[in-house]
Amino acid sequence: MSEILKIDPYGFREYDARWLYEKDINKLGITNLGRGLGTQIVKHTKNNNPRVIVGHDYRSYSEEIKAALKEGLISTGCFVEDIGLSLSPMVYFAQFSLNADAVAMVTASHNENGWTGVKMGIQKGLTHAPDEMKELKDITINKKFITGKGNEKIIKNFDKIYKKDLIDKNKIKKNIKAIVACGNGTAGIFAPDILRGIGCEVIELDCKLDWTFPKYNPNPEDLEMLHAIAKSVKENNADIGFGFDGDGDRCGVIDNKGNEIFSDKIGLIIARNLSSNYKGSKFVVDVKSTGLYSNDKILLENDCKTIYWKTGHSHIKRKVNNEKALAGFEKSGHFFFNQPLGYGYDDGVNSAIQVCHLLDNQNKKMSEIIKELPNTYQSPTMAPFCKDEEKYQVVEEIVNQITEIKDNKTKVDGQDIKEVLTVNGIRFSFEDGSWGLIRASSNKPSLVVVTESPKSNERKKKIFEFIDSLLQKTGKVGEYDQKI
Repeated sequence: MSEILKIDPYGFREYDARWLYEKDINKLGITNLGRGLGTQIVKHTKNNNPRVIVGHDYRSYSEEIKAALKEGLISTGCFVEDIGLSLSPMVYFAQFSLNADAVAMVTASHNENGWTGVKMGIQKGLTHAPDEMKELKDITINKKFITGKGNEKIIKNFDKIYKKDLIDKNKIKKNIKAIVACGNGTAGIFAPDILRGIGCEVIELDCKLDWTFPKYNPNPEDLEMLHAIAKSVKENNADIGFGFDGDGDRCGVIDNKGNEIFSDKIGLIIARNLSSNYKGSKFVVDVKSTGLYSNDKILLENDCKTIYWKTGHSHIKRKVNNEKALAGFEKSGHFFFNQPLGYGYDDGVNSAIQVCHLLDNQNKKMSEIIKELPNTYQSPTMAPFCKDEEKYQVVEEIVNQITEIKDNKTKVDGQDIKEVLTVNGIRFSFEDGSWGLIRASSNKPSLVVVTESPKSNERKKKIFEFIDSLLQKTGKVGEYDQKI
């Protein structure tokens, strides 16, 4: 009996594809995804036999999914080059190193077990944007496949080339003691080796590969993971703590005192460190990021400009590329370093290396460096449940309501809304520099809420309460994953 095709159209997200395996997509669905992607790659590269780099993360079912994906790619004429167990940035690096036409990485990143997905790209250093995802969805769902004669080549030991590239360019002089936490995800066989290689003294935390994720999901935005790193930093009297996500393209940072530093603030410190050598540079940050970038005195002294843009690794990557920015930073821990610091894509290990350079350059502890930034009270990223088919409509309603509040000069916690930014949901700012954000999540059935105030914790909470009351009134929002 032949397998019945299962592929939920909602799995085609804004910039990657994610499904619950076998509930929302089955093996035949994955093969069709491969056929769709192969057809798209052939069309865009105008090459009947494009070379496609393929890798997979350490989940129990990822190899099985990769095999089905490859079958689809090969059937369209693609020459698949399989580099095996990988981090997403290793696959991106391989496209440059091996001069290939496209990439497909089987990963659901930090999503819970049961999820699978593919991060893909054609143009070097970039991943699919909404237009390409829309095209891929149309080809796949409507079976507009081409056929061709492809083949497959297994590339052994590519991980050594990737590790060597990062190690050779980034040696440090200082002895930096680093906690390296990988949440039992794929980064466990990469990050400790690379950071040791550049000269760090590494203490491993949950670096043994275990696809059941026995402690917590490898997600550097998850407070549980950050608290575990903080505890280890204090116990070991370490200089820094790094936490990597499931596919190694994000990094979270804990200072020497065990304090969590949100990634947007780490980005600002790195931007400051780079700005004196790269005067007149542009930096791109996502709308969830701290408001401190806009009028940071050091960036302004060095004639640097910051652009706030749509959240999402694909969006920021493209904006960095289009603006020829030196770097891009996302609050979720995706950092993008353009030439001469990197190839423009997000690599969590390279982000950790840039933090090591920062410590290597300055005769200060991380906690002292972070104190040089103005203090702000930031919420974590909070995600209330909202159905995929309703979330964009809910956000649109909220955008209209907040815009009306601003136009009518209705006060929120005693202040007027001074500015709204609607490139991605709505980010609304007040006279005192406080702000709030509501947007739809790009890869889960949820919304995203963030608030920040340079004034007080109370103010941060009041803005959250204002947002939450608007959301509750819609009747379409469920439980939060975490809240203040």
